[in-house]
Amino acid sequence: MHYTGTVWRPPYEASSLLLEVTAGCTHHKCKFCTLYDDIPFRFRMSPIEDIDADLKEAKGRFRLSNGTHISRTFLVGANPFVLKAARLWEIASLIRRYFPANKSIGCFSRITDITLKTDEELLALRDAGYNGLTIGIETGNDEALKFMNKGYEAQDIAAQCRRLDKAGIAYNFFYLTGISGKGNGEKGAKDTADICNQLHPQIIGANMLTIYPNAELYQEMQKGNWQEETEIEKYKELRTLVDNLHIPVWFAAGGASNAIPIQGTLPRDKGKILYVLDKIIQSVKEEELRCYRENLPHL
Repeated sequence: MHYTGTVWRPPYEASSLLLEVTAGCTHHKCKFCTLYDDIPFRFRMSPIEDIDADLKEAKGRFRLSNGTHISRTFLVGANPFVLKAARLWEIASLIRRYFPANKSIGCFSRITDITLKTDEELLALRDAGYNGLTIGIETGNDEALKFMNKGYEAQDIAAQCRRLDKAGIAYNFFYLTGISGKGNGEKGAKDTADICNQLHPQIIGANMLTIYPNAELYQEMQKGNWQEETEIEKYKELRTLVDNLHIPVWFAAGGASNAIPIQGTLPRDKGKILYVLDKIIQSVKEEELRCYRENLPHL
C-alpha cells in the first residue's frame, strides 16, 4: 500500500479501509499543527495508478471474491475533499469496482474544500457514496480562528455545513480545547456551541491542544504573543462547551490528547458528562494533568 508519513484517521474509522488519495495538507498554515511535518512536501495527489494498485492489493489481502466484508472506505490525507468532484467520482468508481459492497466513503475535509463544490456536485458526491466527512473546525471563535491561520471564519462553518445538510452529506466535527488561549477558553466554547447548535454534526470529537516545539504556536508563546491555558482551564472550557450544546450529538473526548476519556450521547448523557468534568476540575491536580501533557510524545 502507498502510505506517506504517519497515517492519521479518526478513532471511529478504525474498521474502514484506509486508502491514500492525497498526502499532506493544501493549507499547511495552522499555527498549532505538526501532524504532517514528517512529509517532505506540502501536498500531493496520489497517481490514479497508485490508487488502483492499492485497491487491488487490499482486495487480495482480504482474500475476497466480491468485497462483501468492506462496507466503508476512508480516504487518507489531511483534506482529500479538496480534490475536484470529477477526481472524487473517479476514486469512488474504482472503490466500487474492487469492493462492490462498499456503502460509503469518508475523509477529512477543510471548510474551504466544501466551498469549492457546487450544490449539484455535492449532491452527486453524496450519490457516489461520500458521507460522514470529518471536519476539524477547531473552534467557532473568530479571534482564535484568525490568530491560528485557519483560513475561514465561524460564519463559513455555518454556511458550508448547511450546504452539506442540504446535500444529505453527514459530517463530524473536531473541536480543539485550548485553542482560544489563556482566559478565553470558555468564551471560545460558547461561540463554538452557538455555531454547532445551528447545524447537525453526528459527532463532536474534542481534542486537547498539545503544543510541540516545532509548531509555529510554540514560537508565538516564546515571543509572548499567546499564553496557553492551564490543564484545569481546558477542562472548564470543555465543560462550558458540553453545557451549551443543545443538539442531539455523540460527544467524545477520547483521543490521546485527552488524559481522561469522556464520551456520551447528548442531550441524554449531558448530566453524567458534566458530573465527570466537575469531578476532574475539583479533584485532579494540575500537576498530574500537566505531566501527562508534557510526556505525550505525539498525538
